Amino acid sequence: MQLTVARIGRAHGLRGEVALDLRTDNPEARLVVGSSIDTEPAEAGPLTIERARLHQGKWLVTFAGVTDRSAAERMRGVTLVVEADVSDEEDAWYPHELAGLRAELEDGTVVGEVQGLEHLPAHDMLVIKETDGSRTLVPFVHAIVPVVDVPGGRVVLDPPGGLLARDADRLEVAEPTPGSGDSSDGSDGTDGTND
Repeated sequence: MQLTVARIGRAHGLRGEVALDLRTDNPEARLVVGSSIDTEPAEAGPLTIERARLHQGKWLVTFAGVTDRSAAERMRGVTLVVEADVSDEEDAWYPHELAGLRAELEDGTVVGEVQGLEHLPAHDMLVIKETDGSRTLVPFVHAIVPVVDVPGGRVVLDPPGGLLARDADRLEVAEPTPGSGDSSDGSDGTDGTND
């Protein structure tokens, strides 16, 4: 299985440098000058990193053989990938480790299966396919996902009310009672007199 390190973005300058949209927490280890990195689609690579630098909070990279802006623009959208291994960090998991895990509530009720992980600006979101087929994004934060048990094949969720589609079915809409001011004849409930 392959992990996404980054997606190549727009060209920067005129000499083939590109901006990267990172998907790794450790760019210094992944973007080592002289290293070769596979791509998706595979025919776009492998690419050899000739230069890598951090500029105004954004990683910029130059690849061997990419010497001008036109060549850099043609690379836009290419994904840089590496072979996956198992994460050895506590409280850190690769997306492929999470995909397929059973999603259950704290009482053991199975609510679905983890389909993957989406990287959003605020934080990562678990993509859950609920038992009714609904696709739900669950914030991947400890307060809502207190347990990730990869060996046990499960994640435990403690979602706020209404987050899961199964909860939406249980929410009741209050029906107006007769004489509560709701009039089916279209009137506003007044007797038409001015006091």
